[in-house]
Amino acid sequence: MLFLLAAIAADAPPPANAPLPANGYVPPKVSAPAPRFPPVAAGAAFAQCRECPEMVVIPPGEFVMGSSQQERRALGVLAMFDKMEEPRHLVRIGYRYAVGRYAVTFDQWDACVADGGCAGYVPADAGWGRGRRPVINVNFADAQGYVAWLSKRTGQKYRLLSEAEWEYAGRAGTDTYYPFGNTIDPAKANYGNNLDRTTQVGSYLPNRFGLHDMTANVAQWVQDCHHDDYVGAPADGSAWVSGPCTLRNVRGGGWSLSGWSVRVAQRIGDPPGARNDHLGFRVARDLPQD
Repeated sequence: MLFLLAAIAADAPPPANAPLPANGYVPPKVSAPAPRFPPVAAGAAFAQCRECPEMVVIPPGEFVMGSSQQERRALGVLAMFDKMEEPRHLVRIGYRYAVGRYAVTFDQWDACVADGGCAGYVPADAGWGRGRRPVINVNFADAQGYVAWLSKRTGQKYRLLSEAEWEYAGRAGTDTYYPFGNTIDPAKANYGNNLDRTTQVGSYLPNRFGLHDMTANVAQWVQDCHHDDYVGAPADGSAWVSGPCTLRNVRGGGWSLSGWSVRVAQRIGDPPGARNDHLGFRVARDLPQD
């Protein structure tokens, strides 16, 4: 027993006030390596500045894009969307990317304007307040102006999501009608004019990737031009920007729309100049792939 105690004592670190060794040698301090920035582990979060959006790392993966007739009939989806959400097709996203945890807020937009960006445009808030509510009354060019400012502010490539990236991030590994299952109710999302306005971002539980409000609150511009169906759509996650591009796609649905209109597969094209009180956007950031 005495031998064991002596061995333990010999291995114990010296007390803070221990005298220096007789020869005066002090071992050099070893610094821990700095954590990698930006992080690349799936689910890791980061923000590059106080006024920058919080970003979440989305891992590579694959999913089936679009909806089934069974889904649309179960929820009473208008027949005009049958063609628009077909054919269902496999998309493989072979790269990691980062997505805003929330839609861009008024605070973040107003920071852009205060810094001389966003063309100085101050969108109306419909009398609901600014702060952490999602910015509204922004069109496609406005959203592009914001990501251009954010890219310049950070020195990194920020952009809108492609439509496929959006749906992959919105599904977060699920194949249900909504990120949280096949049914929706007012406890899970802000839709159906239940609250008559937007809510602050993050008011509802996130999906499995940690993203909030991928269902409802505000619809979100994506990069793609609108096409009437998925025939010829990219299968690698890239934006589909061929064609006349008279409409740009919008995803997620807004606070005023019916439950079937805020499904994760729901897609529609809006005029790129449209500004209204249920339309905002979310940002993506390219990440190192090593």
